[in-house]
Amino acid sequence: MNLLRPTLLTLACLLASPSMADDLPSLGDASSSIVSPEQEHQLGRAWLSILRGEVDQLSDPQLKDYVESSVYALAETSQLQDRRLEFILLNSSQINAFAAPGGIVGVNGGLFLYAQTEAEYAAVLAHELAHVSQRHFARGVEAQQRMQIPLMAAMLAGIVAAAAGAGDAGIAAIASSQAAAIQEQRRFSRQNEQEADRIGLLNLEKAGYDPRAMPSMFERLMRQYRYDAKPPEFLLTHPVTESRIADTRNRAEQQKPGGKEDSLRYQLMRARVQLFYEETPGIAAKRFRAMLDENPKLDAARYGLALAKIKAGQLNEAREALQALLEKAPDEIAYNLAQVDLDITANRLPDAQKRSDRLLAMYPNNYPLKQMRTDLLIKQGQPQQAEKNLNELLQSRPHDPDVWYQVAEVRGLAGNTIGLHQARAEYFALVGDYDQAIEQLDFAKRRANNNFPLASRIDARQKELLDEQRAIKGMLR
Repeated sequence: MNLLRPTLLTLACLLASPSMADDLPSLGDASSSIVSPEQEHQLGRAWLSILRGEVDQLSDPQLKDYVESSVYALAETSQLQDRRLEFILLNSSQINAFAAPGGIVGVNGGLFLYAQTEAEYAAVLAHELAHVSQRHFARGVEAQQRMQIPLMAAMLAGIVAAAAGAGDAGIAAIASSQAAAIQEQRRFSRQNEQEADRIGLLNLEKAGYDPRAMPSMFERLMRQYRYDAKPPEFLLTHPVTESRIADTRNRAEQQKPGGKEDSLRYQLMRARVQLFYEETPGIAAKRFRAMLDENPKLDAARYGLALAKIKAGQLNEAREALQALLEKAPDEIAYNLAQVDLDITANRLPDAQKRSDRLLAMYPNNYPLKQMRTDLLIKQGQPQQAEKNLNELLQSRPHDPDVWYQVAEVRGLAGNTIGLHQARAEYFALVGDYDQAIEQLDFAKRRANNNFPLASRIDARQKELLDEQRAIKGMLR
Protein backbone atom coordinates (compact mmCIF):
# COMPACT_ATOMS: atom_id res chain seq x y z
CA MET A 1 0.00 0.00 0.00
CA ASN A 2 2.91 2.40 -0.68
CA LEU A 3 0.74 4.77 -2.70
CA LEU A 4 -2.69 4.45 -1.20
CA ARG A 5 -2.01 4.63 2.52
CA PRO A 6 -0.61 8.17 2.14
CA THR A 7 -3.46 8.92 -0.25
CA LEU A 8 -5.96 8.26 2.52
CA LEU A 9 -4.27 10.90 4.65
CA THR A 10 -4.20 13.28 1.71
CA LEU A 11 -7.93 12.78 1.13
CA ALA A 12 -8.76 14.22 4.50
CA CYS A 13 -6.94 17.45 3.64
CA LEU A 14 -8.11 18.01 0.05
CA LEU A 15 -9.26 21.47 -0.98
CA ALA A 16 -11.52 22.43 -3.83
CA SER A 17 -10.32 23.45 -7.27
CA PRO A 18 -12.81 25.95 -8.78
CA SER A 19 -11.78 25.10 -12.33
CA MET A 20 -13.08 21.52 -11.99
CA ALA A 21 -16.73 22.53 -12.05
CA ASP A 22 -16.51 23.81 -15.62
CA ASP A 23 -15.74 20.31 -16.93
CA LEU A 24 -18.63 18.49 -15.28
CA PRO A 25 -21.86 17.79 -17.19
CA SER A 26 -25.24 18.95 -15.94
CA LEU A 27 -27.84 16.19 -15.73
CA GLY A 28 -30.77 18.35 -14.74
CA ASP A 29 -30.23 19.07 -11.05
CA ALA A 30 -27.83 21.22 -9.09
CA SER A 31 -25.90 18.31 -7.60
CA SER A 32 -25.37 16.71 -11.03
CA SER A 33 -23.71 19.91 -12.27
CA ILE A 34 -21.06 19.37 -9.61
CA VAL A 35 -20.70 15.58 -9.47
CA SER A 36 -22.34 13.51 -12.19
CA PRO A 37 -23.70 10.00 -11.50
CA GLU A 38 -20.94 8.52 -13.66
CA GLN A 39 -18.31 10.38 -11.68
CA GLU A 40 -19.91 9.05 -8.49
CA HIS A 41 -19.61 5.55 -9.95
CA GLN A 42 -15.93 6.00 -10.82
CA LEU A 43 -15.06 7.65 -7.52
CA GLY A 44 -16.94 4.95 -5.62
CA ARG A 45 -14.88 2.19 -7.28
CA ALA A 46 -11.66 4.05 -6.58
CA TRP A 47 -12.63 4.54 -2.96
CA LEU A 48 -13.70 0.90 -2.60
CA SER A 49 -10.25 -0.29 -3.67
CA ILE A 50 -8.72 1.97 -1.01
CA LEU A 51 -11.14 0.72 1.64
CA ARG A 52 -10.47 -2.93 0.79
CA GLY A 53 -6.77 -2.39 1.35
CA GLU A 54 -7.28 -0.64 4.68
CA VAL A 55 -9.84 -2.63 6.69
CA ASP A 56 -10.24 -6.21 7.87
CA GLN A 57 -13.01 -8.01 6.02
CA LEU A 58 -15.29 -11.02 6.42
CA SER A 59 -14.59 -13.47 3.60
CA ASP A 60 -17.37 -15.96 4.41
CA PRO A 61 -18.99 -16.92 1.05
CA GLN A 62 -22.39 -17.62 2.64
CA LEU A 63 -22.51 -14.24 4.36
CA LYS A 64 -21.37 -12.48 1.20
CA ASP A 65 -23.99 -14.29 -0.87
CA TYR A 66 -26.73 -13.42 1.62
CA VAL A 67 -25.82 -9.72 1.77
CA GLU A 68 -25.56 -9.45 -2.01
CA SER A 69 -28.84 -11.21 -2.76
CA SER A 70 -30.76 -9.36 -0.03
CA VAL A 71 -29.49 -5.93 -1.07
CA TYR A 72 -30.14 -6.60 -4.76
CA ALA A 73 -33.71 -7.53 -3.81
CA LEU A 74 -34.08 -4.22 -1.97
CA ALA A 75 -32.49 -2.34 -4.87
CA GLU A 76 -35.07 -3.79 -7.27
CA THR A 77 -37.90 -2.07 -5.39
CA SER A 78 -35.94 1.09 -4.50
CA GLN A 79 -35.64 4.42 -6.29
CA LEU A 80 -32.02 3.63 -7.11
CA GLN A 81 -31.49 4.21 -10.83
CA ASP A 82 -27.94 2.87 -11.21
CA ARG A 83 -27.92 -0.65 -9.77
CA ARG A 84 -24.31 -1.49 -10.49
CA LEU A 85 -23.54 -2.49 -6.93
CA GLU A 86 -20.32 -3.59 -5.25
CA PHE A 87 -20.16 -4.99 -1.72
CA ILE A 88 -17.79 -5.12 1.21
CA LEU A 89 -18.32 -6.95 4.52
CA LEU A 90 -16.31 -5.48 7.34
CA ASN A 91 -14.96 -7.54 10.21
CA SER A 92 -16.31 -5.37 13.02
CA SER A 93 -18.73 -6.31 15.77
CA GLN A 94 -20.01 -2.71 15.89
CA ILE A 95 -23.37 -2.03 14.31
CA ASN A 96 -22.91 -0.16 11.04
CA ALA A 97 -23.85 -0.22 7.39
CA PHE A 98 -23.38 2.28 4.61
CA ALA A 99 -24.20 2.75 0.95
CA ALA A 100 -21.66 5.14 -0.57
CA PRO A 101 -21.90 7.01 -3.88
CA GLY A 102 -21.33 4.79 -6.89
CA GLY A 103 -23.34 1.88 -5.48
CA ILE A 104 -20.85 0.77 -2.83
CA VAL A 105 -22.64 -1.15 -0.07
CA GLY A 106 -20.85 -1.92 3.17
CA VAL A 107 -22.11 -4.05 6.04
CA ASN A 108 -20.42 -4.65 9.38
CA GLY A 109 -20.69 -8.10 10.89
CA GLY A 110 -22.14 -6.32 13.90
CA LEU A 111 -25.32 -5.48 12.00
CA PHE A 112 -26.29 -9.16 12.19
CA LEU A 113 -25.68 -9.11 15.94
CA TYR A 114 -27.94 -6.12 16.56
CA ALA A 115 -30.69 -6.61 13.95
CA GLN A 116 -32.73 -9.40 15.51
CA THR A 117 -34.91 -10.07 12.46
CA GLU A 118 -34.45 -9.91 8.72
CA ALA A 119 -36.90 -7.01 8.52
CA GLU A 120 -34.76 -4.97 10.94
CA TYR A 121 -31.65 -5.77 8.89
CA ALA A 122 -33.49 -4.79 5.70
CA ALA A 123 -34.72 -1.56 7.33
CA VAL A 124 -31.15 -0.39 7.91
CA LEU A 125 -30.08 -1.16 4.35
CA ALA A 126 -33.23 0.31 2.82
CA HIS A 127 -32.43 3.53 4.68
CA GLU A 128 -28.84 3.49 3.37
CA LEU A 129 -29.93 2.81 -0.21
CA ALA A 130 -32.28 5.80 0.06
CA HIS A 131 -29.32 8.06 0.85
CA VAL A 132 -27.72 6.94 -2.43
CA SER A 133 -30.88 7.04 -4.56
CA GLN A 134 -31.53 10.61 -3.39
CA ARG A 135 -27.87 11.54 -4.01
CA HIS A 136 -27.43 13.01 -0.56
CA PHE A 137 -23.65 12.94 -0.88
CA ALA A 138 -23.65 14.97 -4.09
CA ARG A 139 -26.28 17.30 -2.65
CA GLY A 140 -24.05 17.71 0.39
CA VAL A 141 -21.26 18.87 -1.89
CA GLU A 142 -23.67 21.43 -3.37
CA ALA A 143 -24.51 22.62 0.12
CA GLN A 144 -20.82 23.12 0.93
CA GLN A 145 -20.45 26.14 -1.36
CA ARG A 146 -20.02 24.06 -4.52
CA MET A 147 -16.65 22.70 -3.43
CA GLN A 148 -16.73 20.03 -6.18
CA ILE A 149 -15.49 16.48 -6.23
CA PRO A 150 -12.49 16.75 -3.84
CA LEU A 151 -14.89 17.38 -0.97
CA MET A 152 -16.74 14.17 -1.84
CA ALA A 153 -13.41 12.33 -1.86
CA ALA A 154 -12.69 13.71 1.58
CA MET A 155 -16.18 12.78 2.78
CA LEU A 156 -15.58 9.22 1.59
CA ALA A 157 -12.24 9.15 3.39
CA GLY A 158 -14.16 9.82 6.58
CA ILE A 159 -16.25 6.73 5.95
CA VAL A 160 -13.07 4.65 5.94
CA ALA A 161 -12.45 5.64 9.55
CA ALA A 162 -16.10 5.09 10.44
CA ALA A 163 -16.41 1.73 8.70
CA ALA A 164 -13.28 0.40 10.37
CA GLY A 165 -14.68 0.81 13.85
CA ALA A 166 -11.72 0.64 16.20
CA GLY A 167 -9.52 0.38 13.09
CA ASP A 168 -5.79 -0.15 12.54
CA ALA A 169 -2.93 2.33 12.70
CA GLY A 170 -3.59 3.65 9.21
CA ILE A 171 -7.18 4.48 10.10
CA ALA A 172 -6.12 5.98 13.42
CA ALA A 173 -3.73 8.27 11.59
CA ILE A 174 -6.63 9.65 9.56
CA ALA A 175 -8.69 10.16 12.66
CA SER A 176 -5.83 12.07 14.29
CA SER A 177 -5.55 14.50 11.39
CA GLN A 178 -8.44 16.46 9.95
CA ALA A 179 -10.84 13.52 9.69
CA ALA A 180 -12.92 14.82 12.59
CA ALA A 181 -13.86 17.87 10.56
CA ILE A 182 -14.55 15.74 7.49
CA GLN A 183 -16.75 13.48 9.60
CA GLU A 184 -18.85 16.45 10.60
CA GLN A 185 -19.30 17.39 6.94
CA ARG A 186 -20.28 13.80 6.13
CA ARG A 187 -23.06 13.63 8.69
CA PHE A 188 -26.38 13.78 6.98
CA SER A 189 -28.68 16.69 7.74
CA ARG A 190 -31.90 16.14 9.64
CA GLN A 191 -33.82 16.70 6.42
CA ASN A 192 -31.79 14.04 4.60
CA GLU A 193 -32.32 11.59 7.46
CA GLN A 194 -36.07 12.13 7.35
CA GLU A 195 -36.08 11.67 3.59
CA ALA A 196 -34.06 8.45 3.84
CA ASP A 197 -36.43 7.16 6.53
CA ARG A 198 -39.50 7.96 4.44
CA ILE A 199 -38.15 6.44 1.22
CA GLY A 200 -36.65 3.51 3.08
CA LEU A 201 -40.03 2.71 4.64
CA LEU A 202 -41.69 2.75 1.22
CA ASN A 203 -38.98 0.46 -0.10
CA LEU A 204 -39.43 -1.94 2.83
CA GLU A 205 -43.12 -2.29 2.05
CA LYS A 206 -42.52 -2.76 -1.69
CA ALA A 207 -39.91 -5.42 -0.94
CA GLY A 208 -42.45 -7.32 1.16
CA TYR A 209 -41.14 -6.51 4.66
CA ASP A 210 -43.01 -5.18 7.67
CA PRO A 211 -42.21 -1.42 7.69
CA ARG A 212 -42.66 -1.32 11.47
CA ALA A 213 -39.26 -2.99 11.73
CA MET A 214 -37.55 0.36 11.16
CA PRO A 215 -38.95 2.19 14.23
CA SER A 216 -38.56 -1.01 16.27
CA MET A 217 -34.86 -1.15 15.38
CA PHE A 218 -34.41 2.53 16.23
CA GLU A 219 -36.23 2.13 19.56
CA ARG A 220 -34.06 -0.74 20.70
CA LEU A 221 -30.84 1.02 19.71
CA MET A 222 -31.86 4.17 21.55
CA ARG A 223 -32.72 2.21 24.71
CA GLN A 224 -29.46 0.29 24.56
CA TYR A 225 -27.17 3.28 24.03
CA ARG A 226 -29.15 6.08 25.69
CA TYR A 227 -26.52 6.65 28.39
CA ASP A 228 -23.35 5.60 26.53
CA ALA A 229 -20.67 8.28 26.31
CA LYS A 230 -19.49 6.78 23.03
CA PRO A 231 -22.35 5.19 21.05
CA PRO A 232 -21.64 3.09 17.93
CA GLU A 233 -20.75 4.78 14.66
CA PHE A 234 -24.20 4.14 13.17
CA LEU A 235 -25.83 6.27 15.88
CA LEU A 236 -23.20 9.00 15.53
CA THR A 237 -23.93 9.41 11.82
CA HIS A 238 -27.65 8.60 12.10
CA PRO A 239 -28.79 10.13 15.43
CA VAL A 240 -31.91 8.46 16.81
CA THR A 241 -34.27 10.77 18.67
CA GLU A 242 -37.72 10.39 20.18
CA SER A 243 -39.17 12.57 17.42
CA ARG A 244 -37.49 10.53 14.69
CA ILE A 245 -38.81 7.29 16.16
CA ALA A 246 -42.31 8.76 16.46
CA ASP A 247 -42.18 9.99 12.87
CA THR A 248 -41.10 6.61 11.46
CA ARG A 249 -43.64 4.85 13.69
CA ASN A 250 -46.46 7.05 12.40
CA ARG A 251 -45.40 6.57 8.78
CA ALA A 252 -45.08 2.81 9.23
CA GLU A 253 -48.55 2.55 10.76
CA GLN A 254 -50.00 4.35 7.73
CA GLN A 255 -48.59 1.74 5.34
CA LYS A 256 -50.06 -1.64 4.57
CA PRO A 257 -50.11 -3.92 7.63
CA GLY A 258 -48.22 -7.16 7.69
CA GLY A 259 -45.25 -8.06 5.57
CA LYS A 260 -42.37 -10.43 6.25
CA GLU A 261 -40.66 -10.04 9.61
CA ASP A 262 -38.03 -12.75 9.54
CA SER A 263 -36.61 -15.76 7.70
CA LEU A 264 -34.75 -18.91 8.63
CA ARG A 265 -31.93 -17.98 6.26
CA TYR A 266 -31.32 -14.71 8.06
CA GLN A 267 -31.21 -16.45 11.43
CA LEU A 268 -28.76 -19.00 10.06
CA MET A 269 -26.49 -16.16 8.93
CA ARG A 270 -26.85 -14.54 12.36
CA ALA A 271 -25.69 -17.80 13.95
CA ARG A 272 -22.60 -17.81 11.74
CA VAL A 273 -21.76 -14.25 12.79
CA GLN A 274 -22.47 -14.93 16.47
CA LEU A 275 -20.05 -17.86 16.39
CA PHE A 276 -17.42 -15.74 14.65
CA TYR A 277 -17.45 -13.10 17.39
CA GLU A 278 -17.53 -15.45 20.39
CA GLU A 279 -14.29 -15.77 22.33
CA THR A 280 -14.14 -19.56 21.90
CA PRO A 281 -16.23 -22.26 20.16
CA GLY A 282 -16.94 -23.69 23.62
CA ILE A 283 -18.60 -20.50 24.81
CA ALA A 284 -20.61 -20.32 21.60
CA ALA A 285 -21.72 -23.94 22.00
CA LYS A 286 -22.94 -23.26 25.56
CA ARG A 287 -24.96 -20.28 24.39
CA PHE A 288 -26.53 -22.17 21.47
CA ARG A 289 -27.26 -25.10 23.79
CA ALA A 290 -29.00 -22.76 26.27
CA MET A 291 -31.13 -21.39 23.41
CA LEU A 292 -32.13 -24.94 22.45
CA ASP A 293 -32.96 -25.84 26.05
CA GLU A 294 -35.36 -22.89 26.04
CA ASN A 295 -36.77 -23.70 22.59
CA PRO A 296 -35.88 -27.14 21.14
CA LYS A 297 -37.43 -26.16 17.78
CA LEU A 298 -34.96 -23.32 17.21
CA ASP A 299 -33.20 -24.62 14.09
CA ALA A 300 -30.81 -21.65 13.84
CA ALA A 301 -29.49 -22.43 17.34
CA ARG A 302 -29.02 -26.10 16.44
CA TYR A 303 -27.15 -25.01 13.29
CA GLY A 304 -24.96 -22.69 15.35
CA LEU A 305 -24.30 -25.52 17.80
CA ALA A 306 -23.23 -27.82 14.95
CA LEU A 307 -20.84 -25.18 13.58
CA ALA A 308 -19.38 -24.59 17.05
CA LYS A 309 -18.83 -28.31 17.52
CA ILE A 310 -17.06 -28.61 14.14
CA LYS A 311 -14.84 -25.67 15.06
CA ALA A 312 -14.04 -27.29 18.42
CA GLY A 313 -13.24 -30.64 16.78
CA GLN A 314 -16.17 -32.41 18.46
CA LEU A 315 -17.27 -34.05 15.23
CA ASN A 316 -19.64 -36.73 16.53
CA GLU A 317 -21.74 -34.15 18.37
CA ALA A 318 -21.70 -31.93 15.29
CA ARG A 319 -22.85 -34.82 13.12
CA GLU A 320 -25.73 -35.52 15.50
CA ALA A 321 -26.92 -31.92 15.39
CA LEU A 322 -26.67 -31.74 11.60
CA GLN A 323 -28.46 -35.05 11.11
CA ALA A 324 -31.54 -33.66 12.87
CA LEU A 325 -31.47 -30.57 10.63
CA LEU A 326 -30.91 -32.48 7.39
CA GLU A 327 -33.76 -34.89 8.14
CA LYS A 328 -36.01 -31.86 8.45
CA ALA A 329 -34.69 -29.97 5.40
CA PRO A 330 -32.49 -32.25 3.26
CA ASP A 331 -31.91 -29.65 0.51
CA GLU A 332 -31.09 -26.64 2.72
CA ILE A 333 -27.79 -25.33 1.36
CA ALA A 334 -26.45 -24.08 4.70
CA TYR A 335 -26.97 -27.46 6.41
CA ASN A 336 -25.41 -29.35 3.52
CA LEU A 337 -22.41 -27.03 3.40
CA ALA A 338 -21.90 -27.59 7.12
CA GLN A 339 -22.05 -31.35 6.52
CA VAL A 340 -19.48 -31.11 3.71
CA ASP A 341 -17.25 -29.07 6.02
CA LEU A 342 -17.65 -31.75 8.66
CA ASP A 343 -16.81 -34.54 6.20
CA ILE A 344 -13.72 -32.67 4.95
CA THR A 345 -12.59 -32.11 8.54
CA ALA A 346 -13.09 -35.83 9.27
CA ASN A 347 -11.25 -36.69 6.02
CA ARG A 348 -14.35 -38.40 4.63
CA LEU A 349 -13.69 -36.96 1.20
CA PRO A 350 -15.82 -39.44 -0.83
CA ASP A 351 -18.88 -38.49 1.28
CA ALA A 352 -18.11 -34.80 0.78
CA GLN A 353 -17.72 -35.36 -2.97
CA LYS A 354 -21.03 -37.19 -3.25
CA ARG A 355 -22.91 -34.50 -1.37
CA SER A 356 -21.31 -31.65 -3.31
CA ASP A 357 -22.17 -33.34 -6.63
CA ARG A 358 -25.83 -33.58 -5.62
CA LEU A 359 -25.99 -29.97 -4.44
CA LEU A 360 -24.30 -28.52 -7.51
CA ALA A 361 -26.67 -30.46 -9.75
CA MET A 362 -29.56 -28.76 -7.93
CA TYR A 363 -28.00 -25.28 -7.62
CA PRO A 364 -25.34 -25.01 -10.36
CA ASN A 365 -24.83 -21.24 -10.05
CA ASN A 366 -24.67 -20.95 -6.27
CA TYR A 367 -21.54 -19.06 -5.20
CA PRO A 368 -21.00 -20.71 -1.77
CA LEU A 369 -21.42 -24.16 -3.33
CA LYS A 370 -18.86 -23.39 -6.05
CA GLN A 371 -16.47 -22.11 -3.41
CA MET A 372 -17.03 -25.28 -1.38
CA ARG A 373 -16.19 -27.40 -4.46
CA THR A 374 -12.91 -25.50 -4.83
CA ASP A 375 -11.99 -26.18 -1.20
CA LEU A 376 -12.78 -29.86 -1.66
CA LEU A 377 -10.69 -30.14 -4.85
CA ILE A 378 -7.72 -28.57 -3.07
CA LYS A 379 -8.13 -31.04 -0.21
CA GLN A 380 -8.25 -33.87 -2.78
CA GLY A 381 -4.95 -32.69 -4.28
CA GLN A 382 -6.46 -31.55 -7.60
CA PRO A 383 -5.23 -27.94 -8.03
CA GLN A 384 -5.75 -27.96 -11.82
CA GLN A 385 -9.43 -28.85 -11.37
CA ALA A 386 -9.69 -26.29 -8.58
CA GLU A 387 -8.30 -23.64 -10.92
CA LYS A 388 -10.81 -24.60 -13.60
CA ASN A 389 -13.61 -24.29 -11.05
CA LEU A 390 -12.39 -20.86 -9.95
CA ASN A 391 -12.07 -19.67 -13.56
CA GLU A 392 -15.77 -20.47 -13.97
CA LEU A 393 -16.52 -18.59 -10.75
CA LEU A 394 -14.67 -15.54 -12.08
CA GLN A 395 -17.19 -15.30 -14.91
CA SER A 396 -19.80 -14.18 -12.38
CA ARG A 397 -17.47 -12.57 -9.81
CA PRO A 398 -14.69 -10.84 -11.78
CA HIS A 399 -14.24 -8.09 -9.17
CA ASP A 400 -14.09 -10.28 -6.06
CA PRO A 401 -10.61 -10.05 -4.48
CA ASP A 402 -11.25 -13.18 -2.39
CA VAL A 403 -11.69 -15.24 -5.55
CA TRP A 404 -8.56 -13.80 -7.18
CA TYR A 405 -6.57 -14.49 -4.01
CA GLN A 406 -7.55 -18.15 -4.15
CA VAL A 407 -6.89 -18.30 -7.92
CA ALA A 408 -3.32 -17.25 -7.17
CA GLU A 409 -3.05 -19.95 -4.50
CA VAL A 410 -4.26 -22.80 -6.72
CA ARG A 411 -2.16 -21.67 -9.67
CA GLY A 412 0.86 -21.79 -7.40
CA LEU A 413 -0.07 -25.31 -6.27
CA ALA A 414 -0.50 -26.34 -9.92
CA GLY A 415 2.92 -24.96 -10.86
CA ASN A 416 1.46 -22.21 -13.07
CA THR A 417 3.89 -19.49 -12.00
CA ILE A 418 2.96 -17.00 -14.72
CA GLY A 419 -0.72 -17.40 -13.91
CA LEU A 420 0.11 -17.02 -10.22
CA HIS A 421 1.63 -13.58 -10.83
CA GLN A 422 -1.27 -12.57 -13.09
CA ALA A 423 -3.82 -13.50 -10.42
CA ARG A 424 -1.85 -11.68 -7.74
CA ALA A 425 -1.86 -8.60 -9.95
CA GLU A 426 -5.66 -8.68 -10.21
CA TYR A 427 -5.96 -9.14 -6.46
CA PHE A 428 -3.65 -6.23 -5.65
CA ALA A 429 -5.47 -3.96 -8.12
CA LEU A 430 -8.81 -4.74 -6.46
CA VAL A 431 -7.42 -3.83 -3.03
CA GLY A 432 -5.91 -0.60 -4.34
CA ASP A 433 -2.23 -1.55 -4.34
CA TYR A 434 -1.40 -0.76 -7.97
CA ASP A 435 2.36 -0.67 -7.39
CA GLN A 436 2.28 -4.30 -6.28
CA ALA A 437 -0.09 -5.23 -9.11
CA ILE A 438 2.19 -3.73 -11.75
CA GLU A 439 5.23 -5.38 -10.19
CA GLN A 440 3.51 -8.79 -10.30
CA LEU A 441 2.90 -8.33 -14.03
CA ASP A 442 6.59 -7.49 -14.45
CA PHE A 443 7.40 -10.87 -12.88
CA ALA A 444 4.92 -12.57 -15.21
CA LYS A 445 6.37 -10.87 -18.32
CA ARG A 446 9.90 -12.00 -17.49
CA ARG A 447 8.77 -15.62 -17.30
CA ALA A 448 6.73 -15.29 -20.50
CA ASN A 449 9.48 -13.67 -22.60
CA ASN A 450 9.67 -16.72 -24.88
CA ASN A 451 5.91 -16.65 -25.50
CA PHE A 452 5.26 -13.48 -27.49
CA PRO A 453 1.41 -13.64 -27.56
CA LEU A 454 1.22 -14.22 -23.79
CA ALA A 455 3.81 -11.55 -23.04
CA SER A 456 1.86 -9.10 -25.21
CA ARG A 457 -1.37 -9.79 -23.32
CA ILE A 458 0.40 -9.30 -20.01
CA ASP A 459 1.93 -6.05 -21.25
CA ALA A 460 -1.48 -4.80 -22.40
CA ARG A 461 -3.00 -5.58 -19.01
CA GLN A 462 -0.13 -3.79 -17.28
CA LYS A 463 -0.82 -0.68 -19.35
CA GLU A 464 -4.50 -0.87 -18.39
CA LEU A 465 -3.59 -0.96 -14.71
CA LEU A 466 -1.20 1.97 -15.14
CA ASP A 467 -4.04 3.92 -16.76
CA GLU A 468 -6.35 3.02 -13.86
CA GLN A 469 -3.71 4.13 -11.37
CA ARG A 470 -3.26 7.48 -13.13
CA ALA A 471 -7.04 7.96 -13.32
CA ILE A 472 -7.42 7.35 -9.58
CA LYS A 473 -4.60 9.76 -8.81
CA GLY A 474 -6.31 12.31 -11.05
CA MET A 475 -9.66 11.88 -9.30
CA LEU A 476 -8.11 12.28 -5.88
CA ARG A 477 -5.72 15.08 -6.74
